[in-house]
Amino acid sequence: MKRGSTNFLKIAVILLGIPIVALCIFGLPLLAKEAAESNSEFAYVLYGIVIIMYISAIPFFVALYQAFKLLNYIDKSKAFSEISVKALKNIKHCAITISGLYVVGMPFFFIFAELDDAPGVILVGMLFIFAPMVIAVFAAVLQKLLQEAINIKSENDLTV
Repeated sequence: MKRGSTNFLKIAVILLGIPIVALCIFGLPLLAKEAAESNSEFAYVLYGIVIIMYISAIPFFVALYQAFKLLNYIDKSKAFSEISVKALKNIKHCAITISGLYVVGMPFFFIFAELDDAPGVILVGMLFIFAPMVIAVFAAVLQKLLQEAINIKSENDLTV
């Protein structure tokens, strides 16, 4: 793989992280502040959603860091190694963690949808559950394929 394509992917990983940092620094505190000032029944529900979003940012950034490390391994021609498999495994676990956090937080989305009479909020909550699950399945498939390739490579090295 050319170094230019991994550089493009590294930039893409960084660009994925920037909006989430901005959301954590500016967007979520603003949402919590508005919930506190409104003194409505939405406040406790929004606090729950904000807390889940802050907690889910941690595994998100761990997964981004693992993806960045994986791209560095590809640059160093260590793509077919156990450390690459471990990075994919960590990405898979982070995605499952994010999905699990939103499964736990789904009642907050449901309550918010009932109070605001906006059933589309439940679909947004479901998106936060299923998108990380797709990533987890994709990472699991890549992990298994990479492990099989490493096993075949080690068998070929032993026969030569």
